[in-house]
Amino acid sequence: MTDANLGFKSVKVIALGATDGPRAHHFYGETLGLTPALEAGQRVGYEFGGLTLMIKDDGSLSPSIPPTSRLTVEVCSAPRTEALLREKGVTIADPVQTYDEAFLVGSFLDSEGNKIWFCSAKEPK
Repeated sequence: MTDANLGFKSVKVIALGATDGPRAHHFYGETLGLTPALEAGQRVGYEFGGLTLMIKDDGSLSPSIPPTSRLTVEVCSAPRTEALLREKGVTIADPVQTYDEAFLVGSFLDSEGNKIWFCSAKEPK
């Protein structure tokens, strides 16, 4: 059976656990500057690369504790994203490095300790 047979279209929502909801909302809304995602006029999360990133501070999810899923966001330039995140005081968990000789990959921690990965194609020399 293929994804098409199951009716899968795309990822719509990613939910991340938070122990401090206001702090997490400040991180995503203010520090990262993401646009609020609204449904029926209510904020349900943040727009994040074509999907909705929800912050769950109701105890239904815990921040990343291995084993966990891995969220990777495609960016235009991983080194530039790392530099901009550092300027904002965001903790870089894994500095950008080459992966599979074709990609540049790094990660940062959100305010709740969730690790978010980012990657870009390696720029040709």
